[in-house]
Amino acid sequence: MLELNEILSTRRMFEENRLDVRTITLGISLRGCAASSGDTLCTNIYDHICRTAENLVATGDTISREYGIPIINKRVAVTPIALVAESSDLTSYVPVARALDRAAKTVGIDFLGGFSALVESGMTRGDRILLDSVPEALAVTDRVCSSIAVGSTKAGINMDAVRKVGEIIKQTAELTADRDALGCAKLVAFCNPVEDNPFMAGAFHGVTQGDAAVHVGVSGPGVVKRALEDCRGASFDVVAETIKRTAFMITRIGQIVAQEASARLSIPFGIIDLSLAPTSDIGDSVAHILEEMGLAGCGAPGTTAALALLNDAVKKGGLMASGRVGGLSGAFIPVSEDLGMIQAVERGSLSLEKLEAMTCVCSVGLDMIAVPGTTTAATLAAILADEAAIGMINNKTTAMRIIPVPGKDVGDTVEFGGLLGYAPIMAVNSFAGDDFIARGGRIPAPVRSLTN
Repeated sequence: MLELNEILSTRRMFEENRLDVRTITLGISLRGCAASSGDTLCTNIYDHICRTAENLVATGDTISREYGIPIINKRVAVTPIALVAESSDLTSYVPVARALDRAAKTVGIDFLGGFSALVESGMTRGDRILLDSVPEALAVTDRVCSSIAVGSTKAGINMDAVRKVGEIIKQTAELTADRDALGCAKLVAFCNPVEDNPFMAGAFHGVTQGDAAVHVGVSGPGVVKRALEDCRGASFDVVAETIKRTAFMITRIGQIVAQEASARLSIPFGIIDLSLAPTSDIGDSVAHILEEMGLAGCGAPGTTAALALLNDAVKKGGLMASGRVGGLSGAFIPVSEDLGMIQAVERGSLSLEKLEAMTCVCSVGLDMIAVPGTTTAATLAAILADEAAIGMINNKTTAMRIIPVPGKDVGDTVEFGGLLGYAPIMAVNSFAGDDFIARGGRIPAPVRSLTN
């Protein structure tokens, strides 16, 4: 039985501190949709998603009303399309992306992830077709998201894939230039991707996940910030314990939603992802949590240490609250989606290089960063290589979602709207990495990969 003070505390989390269930994401296997005919494949995919996810949005809305819990997004993640479409006669997977987009609109979800390829060790015919299709697919669809795995601790880094991703980002930016390169906001490249991530743009349904699974992503930066306000001046021991207790309470709310959604949809409960996913709204910032610990500004000396403490405490609190914690679970540091990060860039305390250092200890990586439209494909690839190396060596998930905005330069601002927010254009190191990226091949896996 909950005590009155616990009930009131939870209510304050929703009403005053912006706690929400950021997403219910339904993972759907499309392995049974494979067909030699491209037309049949697209029909199979559309029908299967619509049939499996037809009650997702209504179920989420009902749970939200009954429990008084804000559920912001309802989403779908599917088996990486490069695997599903490879046996078809298609020479471009843009028709598949269109089918995915139609299905997403039919069932009423916000985004659909899984227009993806896993190429950390090499590329098959299907992988190559998918990679070539990404720019156009993201330009002609509204709700489809794409992810590409270019490395892992076990495999090393596929530098041919890294070079290709740099070119894909530039092409996507050019094809969506009229929307400030919005297509790039739906594209992410990973090292050590996870199969049960409910957050976009990197969600896909892993091949070990069964026919379907319900994943829930919970977010509450404002709740953590408010909790830390009550222990100003206290030691970091107190700070860590405060964050752990808060993360525990947040995760329990996610557990309720996930169990209810699983039961009502008659689909297995997957995981709860406790990621402090911020927005550009006031009171919903990870950067402001770090500043509450005593930093003069996010990016100042001490920022990486503060973020390491936050990420670790969030994970420990979540693990105490549920046996199903998974996904990414930690603290996200997207620029455009976090008002505190935006302010830090504008006042000069946060640079691209400092963000890269912060990704060593956070979930996930360089995220929603707008850079000058003149940034070359080779430079984008080199930034990705650095980020992938951090993930590979540290055996953690890292990623890059970077947006070279045509016609924009440092000092300009770009508006994406909604949860994607807005972003100041960040400066990029002017020294080129063309010769480095041109080498190709593979950066070998580290010694720590030999764990068997």
